[in-house]
Amino acid sequence: MTQVVSTISLRVGVGKTTISVGLAETLATLFRKRVLVIDLDPQSHATTMLIGEKRWQELNGSGRTLATLFEGPLNGLAKRFDLGSVMQRGVSNVGIARTVDLLPSSLDLIGSQDRLATAPPIGREAGMPANLLETALEYSLRDYDVVIVDCPQNFGVLTLNGLQISHGYIVPTTTDLMSTYGIPQIVARIQEFSEATARPIELLGVVVTRYQGNSESHRKVLRKLRRAGNPPVFNTIVWHAERIAQSAEHLAYPRMLRQKYRDGHLADAFRDLSVEILGRLDG
Repeated sequence: MTQVVSTISLRVGVGKTTISVGLAETLATLFRKRVLVIDLDPQSHATTMLIGEKRWQELNGSGRTLATLFEGPLNGLAKRFDLGSVMQRGVSNVGIARTVDLLPSSLDLIGSQDRLATAPPIGREAGMPANLLETALEYSLRDYDVVIVDCPQNFGVLTLNGLQISHGYIVPTTTDLMSTYGIPQIVARIQEFSEATARPIELLGVVVTRYQGNSESHRKVLRKLRRAGNPPVFNTIVWHAERIAQSAEHLAYPRMLRQKYRDGHLADAFRDLSVEILGRLDG
């Protein structure tokens, strides 16, 4: 059974996209999973991390991104979305991660999201704008073991499309008070959406990122999160490392998983986090 997991945060700079891509490549490399990354974030960081900026510009210029899916209904072109031409296969530059595919994002999604938010219902169903992705992927999701949806930092139409196909979600957060304040709002909003759509969407857990063990404030916030127990916090911690950003740099030549995520034991963190996530999905 295909498992679809969204990564969601209302804060920038918490490592949301690095976790999305790192999990995808780890699941493909160490666990032999067929993985699809759906980049719904208009910033397109997951896309450029996987295929590089040059390739992304080529796809964006030729209309081969998810922007065509969301712009189509607004322009009366819903039937012209060509999933086959948008889908990018075998995108990871980790040498043996051959089973990572990508649906690339576009900056144009910013405009699409704004227009869809104010557009009248499309078709017969009032919730149709939130169903566009689900309809486009109706027969394709079954080709994968795990689908990871990198969502924007809001609860707009794009995020709702990701949640519509999701079985669960994870919330990356840094251990500062401002980042953790938004977690209850995320949980409550997704619960409302889940109830409104009659689709169970499980909170798999909160992922602590950029953690600094020598910081008393970080230790205090982590203790508070774990003591509360709800929402659940993964045991795996992604520690702060000065060169984490370098792992997001796309390089044309293949690398091993540990070469790409070499700093701060990122490769080990993604392995352990993958085990926890798979365990919770199976449970």
